[in-house]
Amino acid sequence: MEKRTCTHSLAVKTSYVLPPDTNTYGTLFGGKLMAYMDDVAAIAASRHARMPVVTASTDSVDFLAPVKEGHSICVEAFVTWTHNTSMEVFVKAVTEDLRTGQRQVCSTAFLTFVAIDETGKPKPVPSVVPESEHEQKLHASAADRAKHRKERRKQAKEFAEIFGTDYPWNRTRN
Repeated sequence: MEKRTCTHSLAVKTSYVLPPDTNTYGTLFGGKLMAYMDDVAAIAASRHARMPVVTASTDSVDFLAPVKEGHSICVEAFVTWTHNTSMEVFVKAVTEDLRTGQRQVCSTAFLTFVAIDETGKPKPVPSVVPESEHEQKLHASAADRAKHRKERRKQAKEFAEIFGTDYPWNRTRN
């Protein structure tokens, strides 16, 4: 299977931050930013795999700076690493005051996607060739992040088993 560079998958989306997208403080809803991040990351993963993808996980999303109404939000994503059928995608969100030109990174995250075939089964993806120093750094540390994700997923499955599907008001208290 052909290898692809990180820049091959690069996806970018820029949007105005309008009043319906903001909370009572005049800043972008965190969930709206997360949706933008998932959308752009999915495009990057699809571009890399050249097939449909599904989101498998999102690592922690930290909000580093507010995204104010009237500013723009630019979300960039590219595939940093692959493992058989999965892809790690790095996402960076930058807010810009369009009047002053001041830009600030407001969030970064890693999302994992799985490529699927027409029946919904996982399908192998091309490996990644990092070129720049930043890409190489992200690629070199990706296996470690994947290990942590695997541990976190195991814990999430344990919680799902413990808490089950009962409605809270139907449970007996211990």
